[in-house]
Amino acid sequence: MKYDLKGRLCPAVLLVCLTAAILSGCSQPELENTYRFPESGLLSLITDDQGLRPEGYAADLCVPEADADLNTDGVNAKAFGLFDLSGAEVLSQHNIYDKVYPASTTKILTCLIALERGDPDEMVTVPEEARITVSGSSMADLQPGDQLPLRDLLYGLMVPSGNDAAVAIAHHISGDVEGFASVMNSRAKQLGATHSHFVNPHGLPDEEHYVTVYDMYLIFQEAMKNPEFRKIARTAEYTCAVEHPADLSKNRDVTWTSGNAFYSGKFSFADNMEILCGKTGHTNAAGFCLVLGEKDAAGKQYVSIIMNSPIYEQMYVSMRTLAAKSQQ
Repeated sequence: MKYDLKGRLCPAVLLVCLTAAILSGCSQPELENTYRFPESGLLSLITDDQGLRPEGYAADLCVPEADADLNTDGVNAKAFGLFDLSGAEVLSQHNIYDKVYPASTTKILTCLIALERGDPDEMVTVPEEARITVSGSSMADLQPGDQLPLRDLLYGLMVPSGNDAAVAIAHHISGDVEGFASVMNSRAKQLGATHSHFVNPHGLPDEEHYVTVYDMYLIFQEAMKNPEFRKIARTAEYTCAVEHPADLSKNRDVTWTSGNAFYSGKFSFADNMEILCGKTGHTNAAGFCLVLGEKDAAGKQYVSIIMNSPIYEQMYVSMRTLAAKSQQ
C-alpha cells in the first residue's frame, strides 16, 4: 500500500520542525494534516528562493522532489533507491515510501543500537531464547550458555546474519526482544524513519515488522557514520573464540562467512565504485534485499537500496545497475 504523502510531513522536514520545536522549548505541534506539499515538490519546503539548503539537522539529507519513479531502467525490485550522500540528492527511486518487509537488513539498526548502547568488550551470555527453529533461518551456530564479547557477537550478527546473535544482543542490551524492539522504534523515529515499525532484532517475518526504502536510507546513513559499523558490515569472513563456562568441552573457534556475493567475488560491482559496507536479507515474504554504502573514484559516497527483488541473481545484477547510475 502506497503512503499518501499529501498532507503529511516528509521525514527530513519533520526532523527540521521537531528539532526547532525542541530547541525553542515549545510543545510539539500536531503534524497530521498540518502541512501541504506544493505542486513544485517536497524539496521546495527546505530550500530558499535561490534553491539553497538551510543549515540545520536535516540539511545534509537526501529528499526526493516528488513521490514518483525516477531513473529506474534496468532495476527489477518492488522498491529501490539510490541516494547521493555527498550531494544530498536522490538519483533513482521507485516506491520508496511503500511498506516492505526488510528481512535481515533489520540487523543494520540492531547493530547500530548495540554499538551506541553497549560496551564492545563486555562478555555476553547467549540466552535460551536464542534457539530459533524457523525453517531456513540464518544462524551463527551459537548455543545457549555460550559466551563471547559483544564485539564478536556483532560480527556474528552481520557476517553470517545470525538470528541467534540478534536475540542474544537484544537480551544483552534490553533484557528481552520486546524491550529491544521498543528501543529500535524509538531510535528509528529519532532518525525520521517514521513509516517503519520493528518487533524483533533479526527481521524474521511478522506483519507488524516493516520499513520503507526511504526509512532504511535514513537508518543506514546514520549507521555509516560509525567507523566500527562500517568495519563490521564490510567483513567477508571472521573467526573468533566462543567460550562455554558450563561445559568447557564446548569451547571452540568459529568462522563466519558473509552471504554477500559481492564480497565473495561471485558478482562484480559497478565499474569505478567501491563497496564501503552493506547488509543482505531474504525471506519468502521479503524477497531478496540488499543495502549498500559505496564510493566512487572521486570519493563521493552513495547508499543503494533494493527491497523485494524476486530472484537472487537478479538482485545483484539490479544492484550493480542501480549503483552505476551514480556515474551517469
